[in-house]
Amino acid sequence: MKLSDAKKDYYRKLSKKEGFRSRSAYKLIQLDKSYHILKSGNTVVDVGCAPGGWLQVAREAVGQSGMVIGIDIETVTQLAGVTIVQGDIQNTHTINLLIEALKGKANTLLSDVSPRVSGLWSIDHAKQISLSKSSLDTAKQILIRGGNAVLKIFEGEFLKEFKKDAESYFADVHLTKPMASRQRSSELYMVCLGFKSAR
Repeated sequence: MKLSDAKKDYYRKLSKKEGFRSRSAYKLIQLDKSYHILKSGNTVVDVGCAPGGWLQVAREAVGQSGMVIGIDIETVTQLAGVTIVQGDIQNTHTINLLIEALKGKANTLLSDVSPRVSGLWSIDHAKQISLSKSSLDTAKQILIRGGNAVLKIFEGEFLKEFKKDAESYFADVHLTKPMASRQRSSELYMVCLGFKSAR
């Protein structure tokens, strides 16, 4: 078994043992350990939340005094203490439903959303960046000043420009790959800290 496959298998088994809906939960746990993006009492929005692993991590981190809202175009099995909005993040109606559910501002936006992969790299990268831009646009609408965002991205030609755009709105922007990600994959996470304002 290749090392990357062994790692994938390890986190899959661990997620079943510890009751997480997906192995990607460990990516968020590791990102939070490094950047402290989830705090007790926070309001967190998770874009592309199916099947719910990140929702579970966020719900536990914010505690009973916090709020967690998940958005996905797919149906997500209900999770105690979490509000689910079903819809497309690139649809204005979905954003309006989110704003209605929030009743205020969010501390953190998480986005682990991915396109349906076609196998054509240039197309998949462009689709991923488009989804990430929609998540960033949503963050600009809902985050409090000083808020944070975590956006999944694929490496490629549009990454540099997208990072520069994010840097216009956040004090610090970091590119990172958590240990739970397959190291040979093109998947990265953009951790955006200290939201300034929407220009």
